[in-house]
Amino acid sequence: MKISVVIPVYNEERYIGKCLQSLLGQTEPADEIIIVDNNCTDNTIQIAKKFPVKVIKEKKQGMIPARNKGFDSVKNGVIARTDADAIVPKDWISKIKNNFLQEKIDALTGPVVFYDLPFKTDLPAKEFLKIMRLVQNGPTLIGPNMALTVKIWQKVRDKVCLDDKQVHEDIDLGLNILLAGGRIKYDYDLVNHISARRIKKHPASFFIEYPIRAVKTVMKYKKII
Repeated sequence: MKISVVIPVYNEERYIGKCLQSLLGQTEPADEIIIVDNNCTDNTIQIAKKFPVKVIKEKKQGMIPARNKGFDSVKNGVIARTDADAIVPKDWISKIKNNFLQEKIDALTGPVVFYDLPFKTDLPAKEFLKIMRLVQNGPTLIGPNMALTVKIWQKVRDKVCLDDKQVHEDIDLGLNILLAGGRIKYDYDLVNHISARRIKKHPASFFIEYPIRAVKTVMKYKKII
């Protein structure tokens, strides 16, 4: 089984080096690491090219276009996605691979820990996963800590929403996988470590806009789930 890691990036020079170092320090390496350059104007790509990664370009701005370009470049196996500010545990790839080898699943997700907050716990993310399972009658995905098969991606790629402002791309992707008859697994031991920079910079957005957009994403599909 091949594991390809996809990382969409836009001006991530402060974080991308540590992220790639953590991915290259895995107990079981990824088969490829794909950096999707979403019009970076800083040194992100120059830093990334110092590592054994594949860099591709997506000119249309936004997480969804960048994510889709990365996913489309993977030809077989499993796509693992994370963010440029992640510091990935050494067994992250190994755990992803074992989940797909041991069970017949189409997608996988786990909780996240914010490594730059005073209290480092995955409890809020675990509760979020549990709540979303109830709210949308099925499991969801957490963007910086998820994986899916190329097969299921090809099945839903023309159905996912293309507007970042309308949906949370990870929730939207998960809902489309469910609607396609796919199975998403929660592995609470599959933990990833990410920055809380967005919460610190825009707390009102995170605690108000984020939940509102999450509800909008679910309601977009609620009648047909």
